[in-house]
Amino acid sequence: MLQRVAEGVLVHESECIQSNAVVVEGGDGALLVDPGITRIEMLAIAHDLRALGLPVVAGFSTHPDWDHVLWHERFGVVPRYGTAPCAEAMRMLLANDDWQALVAEGLPPEWADDIPLELFGRITGLPSGAERIPWSGPRIRIIEHRAHAPGHAALLIEERRVLVAGDMLSDILVPFLDLEADDPVEDYLASLQRFDAIAGDVDVVIPGHGSVGDAEQLRARIALDRAYVEALRDGVRPDDPRTGPSAPLDWLADVDAWQAQRLAERVSRDPLEPPG
Repeated sequence: MLQRVAEGVLVHESECIQSNAVVVEGGDGALLVDPGITRIEMLAIAHDLRALGLPVVAGFSTHPDWDHVLWHERFGVVPRYGTAPCAEAMRMLLANDDWQALVAEGLPPEWADDIPLELFGRITGLPSGAERIPWSGPRIRIIEHRAHAPGHAALLIEERRVLVAGDMLSDILVPFLDLEADDPVEDYLASLQRFDAIAGDVDVVIPGHGSVGDAEQLRARIALDRAYVEALRDGVRPDDPRTGPSAPLDWLADVDAWQAQRLAERVSRDPLEPPG
């Protein structure tokens, strides 16, 4: 069920890793951001939108991970925007004859049969460096960075003072670095600095996974994520409640250890380069 978190902004939280689909109300209809995850959940979103009298007029994918490029026919045939790198990543993936098998490898087994791939990844890339979503609703600023994935974008709904963060600023997930980037640590720290710079313009933060937070929680999450990434950079174990004994997801400790190992391997391969 859609829950209103700010004026003109609603959220549907999936049972799958607390994934958040975001609806932004506009004069002609709704912008739908990162809809998911299962068929039943997307049908529920479509039903709620119909009950509100809100046709979907556009979509947006914050980045090219599988759970952020899903769609359902009930949302209609509308532009589904993303950054240029996000769209290019999808174009390259869908060019493979066996793309469905490649995507299926990354799906959680307990949900795989319920995740629709019929309209997967059909993203229209915005011009490089685009700063706004082209639609008739509230002004939405695109904050593109490379902290988690190439072409990742957060969205600042300026009139509503809402930050849609994509796969960042979560209360249940630690930062997942883009370990294929030239400098994943500095990429992540730079994006957190950008969030810090706009924090005064935000009353509500919506992460890709986890709980919606207020302005105080936004600043706390920025600080917690920065501490985590700096600990990885410095080769020390992060003191982070998301990976400790009371962590909400027991498998995060394995992800944490894997990221630390990968970063350590990068440093050992080229010890003259700074960590990251």
